[in-house]
Amino acid sequence: MDYLRDPAAIYERSFATIRQEADLNGLAPELAPIAVRLIHACGMVDLAADLRGDARLAAAVRAALTAGRPIIADCEMVRSGIIARFLPQGTRVLCPLNAPSVPALAKELGTTRSAAAVELWKPELKGAVIVIGNAPTALFALLEAIDAGADKPAAIIGLPVGFVGAAESKAELAANPRAIPYITLLGRRGGSAMAAAALNAVTAEGKS
Repeated sequence: MDYLRDPAAIYERSFATIRQEADLNGLAPELAPIAVRLIHACGMVDLAADLRGDARLAAAVRAALTAGRPIIADCEMVRSGIIARFLPQGTRVLCPLNAPSVPALAKELGTTRSAAAVELWKPELKGAVIVIGNAPTALFALLEAIDAGADKPAAIIGLPVGFVGAAESKAELAANPRAIPYITLLGRRGGSAMAAAALNAVTAEGKS
């Protein structure tokens, strides 16, 4: 079979195709590189129209990680997609979803494990980088916690996926970002690969 095998050529052609086919004109220049990485992660060049975010996001993420603050992921797939070599040495990537206490806590609170796990985020929330790619309930729970007085993270990458709550949770983040730099994708689309890609787009700048 005749297909392109050279990894550098594949990479170059992929990103050239994205820049040719995607309309990024409506995005702040600081968000355009993230949009390109998101499109690369999912193959959908039309998503730029649904992207919402704060131009300060990249700077906020880099400052937080340089200061030694952790990344908090809502699920293991997000954590697995984060490219460690792009992070400052010693960066902690936390994902308490599978902590032994979470199932009982979810039952007590009458919610999902993903939302219950947000209770375990609270000691680390201040100045952290939040990356949500799976559970709308985790994003809802995070926003509720902040509204109730929990410490604010430095940045929120909020890209949960699904048919129940995904569009609504992201609309809430975009409508009221709570003075926190963020990026999200309106509607049902999202997912762990895209959430990790958004973070990697920020941390990869100037590295290889």
